[in-house]
Amino acid sequence: MSRPLILGLTGSIGMGKSTVAQMFRAAGVPVFDADAIVHDMQGPGGILVAPIEAAFPGSTGPDGVLRGKLGAQVFADPAALARLEAIVHPSVAASRQAFLLEHAGEGIVVFDIPLLFEKGGVSQVDRVVVVSAPAEVQRTRVLARPGMTPDKFAHILALQMPDADKRARADYLIDTGTGLARTEAEVRALVARLRDERGGVPCQAPRRD
Repeated sequence: MSRPLILGLTGSIGMGKSTVAQMFRAAGVPVFDADAIVHDMQGPGGILVAPIEAAFPGSTGPDGVLRGKLGAQVFADPAALARLEAIVHPSVAASRQAFLLEHAGEGIVVFDIPLLFEKGGVSQVDRVVVVSAPAEVQRTRVLARPGMTPDKFAHILALQMPDADKRARADYLIDTGTGLARTEAEVRALVARLRDERGGVPCQAPRRD
């Protein structure tokens, strides 16, 4: 049975992935936003609040997970981070499957996954779109964020696959260092190309590399 072509959308911090994801939406492509799903699940009444509190006491409150307090418990602690991921990932996977069922009739869908390569998610997609920009542009964007410091930025980069490696493994590259209009034109051109290519033919099996 035919299913949508699954594009894995990824990119390092500050590369403009969220902006590109919105451009895919504007072009009519459904997008599964892993970060947004996690945010909802960790919000007031979210299904992850209780298990996270049990594993990391004091990390939640009436408004859900207190990101600062949770971050303080897992930041720079690989074992703690692994425990958190073991709580979060199964629920995200279930939501992703529900998303696929909901959009089974679409020709293309996007999985917006920040750590697509790092956490093995590449095996769940057909092709990979990497969002990138020059390093100086990335650094300027990230350090402009509230609460960001050079040390924190360096730590985040250390947890992510280098941009050059992601670019080398990409099926498609979207450059966000050229201005919004040009980036959006790239996205729309890619969507048109893939829709034309599909032509109603069932898509290939997921990548395993």
